[in-house]
Amino acid sequence: MVVLITNDDGIMSEGIITLATKLSEIAEVHVVAPDIERSATGHAITIRNPLWAKEVRFGNQFFGYAVNGTPADCVKLGVQAILKDKKVDLVVSGVNKGANLGTDVMYSGTVSGALEGALMEIPSIAVSSCSNSNPNFLSATKAVIELINHIKLDTFPKFSAINVNVPAIDYDDIKGFKLTHQSKRRFKDFFEARQDPFGNTYYWMIGEIVEDDKDVQADYHAVEQNYVSVTPLTLFHNDPVFMEILKKESFFK
Repeated sequence: MVVLITNDDGIMSEGIITLATKLSEIAEVHVVAPDIERSATGHAITIRNPLWAKEVRFGNQFFGYAVNGTPADCVKLGVQAILKDKKVDLVVSGVNKGANLGTDVMYSGTVSGALEGALMEIPSIAVSSCSNSNPNFLSATKAVIELINHIKLDTFPKFSAINVNVPAIDYDDIKGFKLTHQSKRRFKDFFEARQDPFGNTYYWMIGEIVEDDKDVQADYHAVEQNYVSVTPLTLFHNDPVFMEILKKESFFK
């Protein structure tokens, strides 16, 4: 199995090193990841500047390619250029430092790396460890390997990916895996005005997490109960409920 790994925390992050090291025990792994942290870049791609892919080595051992672009750039470049002579069987994006739950999915470079793989009709998984201050990358890596061992890649629909969020606890303490929905978990943001040493005003965004989704299958509920949250995602944002509401308007043909 040929696996392309990317992330949004940068190629030197502990999460991607742990994932690539362990996944290499069961697959042929290729790492193509951003040269620096690209968190919250969403599904941005680079269209007006060149991309460079520079080899990264740890000692005398080749690790992967560092790209001066976004996670989506890395997947596109990895599949279509760097690995153009290979068939990539799976894209894995992560392990992210911090959760990607609810509306995080909109902004997440980690999730977008997986969705870029899905766009190219490659089975894809995003994986995150749900703590910014004390992530457990090994537990998250073990969880995604467990999924890979139990899910048939040929069952992935075209243009779909899986978003995996793993509690930041020892793997033996995880209760199991739950299929979940993307929740309504979101941030209530506001901007704090501050001044620099020269008296110029700048703004710092601060947010409070809002968790009021009563759906028992909401992604964050699973994580709170020490389950791995596994959420199927699609690239397409159609809203069938809203469609039915609008159909009642005589304005539309």
